[in-house]
Amino acid sequence: MRMLINVPETVVADALRGMAAAHPELTVDVDNRVVMRRDAPVAGKVALVSGGGSGHEPLHAGFVGPGMLSAACPGEVFTSPVPDQMVRAAAAVDSGAGVLFVVKNYTGDVLNFEMAAELAEDEGVQVAKVLVNDDVAVTDSLFTAGRRGTGATLFVEKMAGAAADEGAPLERVEAIARQVNEASRSFGVALSSVTTPAKGSPTFDLPSGELELGIGIHGEPGRERRPMMTSREIADFAVHAVLDDLQPTSPVLVLVNGMGATPLLELYGFNAEVQRVLSERHVSVARTLVGNYVTSLDMAGCSVTLCQLDEELLRLWDAPVETPALRWGR
Repeated sequence: MRMLINVPETVVADALRGMAAAHPELTVDVDNRVVMRRDAPVAGKVALVSGGGSGHEPLHAGFVGPGMLSAACPGEVFTSPVPDQMVRAAAAVDSGAGVLFVVKNYTGDVLNFEMAAELAEDEGVQVAKVLVNDDVAVTDSLFTAGRRGTGATLFVEKMAGAAADEGAPLERVEAIARQVNEASRSFGVALSSVTTPAKGSPTFDLPSGELELGIGIHGEPGRERRPMMTSREIADFAVHAVLDDLQPTSPVLVLVNGMGATPLLELYGFNAEVQRVLSERHVSVARTLVGNYVTSLDMAGCSVTLCQLDEELLRLWDAPVETPALRWGR
């Protein structure tokens, strides 16, 4: 398998050095694996800290900046960051207004962020935690107890980040994050396996001509495996699965997300089918985002995330943001 790397052992450090060179508005601590807003801590502002295994870029470091995260902690590929990273990040970005940890529901992330919260509070940092668990495909997977955290992570970080930038107190920022998570559902599809740098070959067997419905972002199994389907058929299956669980009664925010190896040409075509299903189900769409945002290295595939909006959440979504991967309004 050909990969654009030096050696597997330095993949994350090399990427962080490259990110630092491309984004001088960030402070990138390569040795300690922390990416921060250069202006952090911002006086009087609640700080948002997230993180997770590398390989899902631009999640999370690509969402550090005004309007979103204050800091991100990248772990090794598909491996949770360690508590020391999170404590260091929390201490560096805390202005005294408190820190919100945004945690995807994977066992390693949950345990390490819980430990980090205890350690940070011992150092005088007020910490709140929000768990993202939006995936409707399966419950209790290889990596989780309960539902997996996927595309809604972007929604939580964006809207809670906007609330924090407006000066909302920690309790309110936490409440917004919980509301967004509870109003969001996701479903993912794999058209190919994922290849990690350490293994150098596909991590699971997905024969040519088949796909996995309900895949996780680490290549965890989904609901079922089927012969290859058309974009129209995949949209029917995925969007109905999300809508049957969410049952929205107000306009939705749509994320059509690529898993890393699916071209935008295909993603926009898939979005047309997603919008068709939503129209057929009489679901109003307020905003749509299409692109590679919560990826799985070189996996071909896509995911759909819907978030039921109210006026405040829509305003927070539209609020200015300036990060490497998401920027508008500034």
